[in-house]
Amino acid sequence: MEKSSRRGFMGKAFGAVAGVGALGSLVAMKQSWDPLPSVKAAGFTEIDLSGVEENKLVVEKWRGKPIFVLKKTADMVSSQSEAELARDIIIDGSHFMITIGLCTHLGCIPAYRSAKKDFLCACHGGEFNASGIETKSPPPSPLVIPPFKVVGNTVFLGEVGPEYEKMKADGVVA
Repeated sequence: MEKSSRRGFMGKAFGAVAGVGALGSLVAMKQSWDPLPSVKAAGFTEIDLSGVEENKLVVEKWRGKPIFVLKKTADMVSSQSEAELARDIIIDGSHFMITIGLCTHLGCIPAYRSAKKDFLCACHGGEFNASGIETKSPPPSPLVIPPFKVVGNTVFLGEVGPEYEKMKADGVVA
């Protein structure tokens, strides 16, 4: 009787230690699957648009990619087509173009020509207008609009807001 009691205790003790070890392993695995805090922080970028000047390109960084922010002048807005206007982000009556600054042909970074109010990709001569729409081949598609959310004069990249959802529903963004 004394031996079976001792054997039962050892079995229960071993089971408890194994259970704690298994639980600890599960917690460690879960933590290793979660993104690092630095990766989470890089997923969202906040851009204050209150100080952006008209016809001056501002370049920010989001997830390691350049982000082009361009505040359009009144004459730029008045000469736009419906497709170009659909790509604008309007904040306090000002029209902004916010795109990922990589050419959709081979991923080069186009240069903004403020005198012509367009972008030129020097790699293969592709051109984009001030709305990011390709105007000269070889780029196959417009500059990509990243997911965004507008709060006051601030745009949060990496979050999906109602303005981005509307662009998606209208077929402006994929």
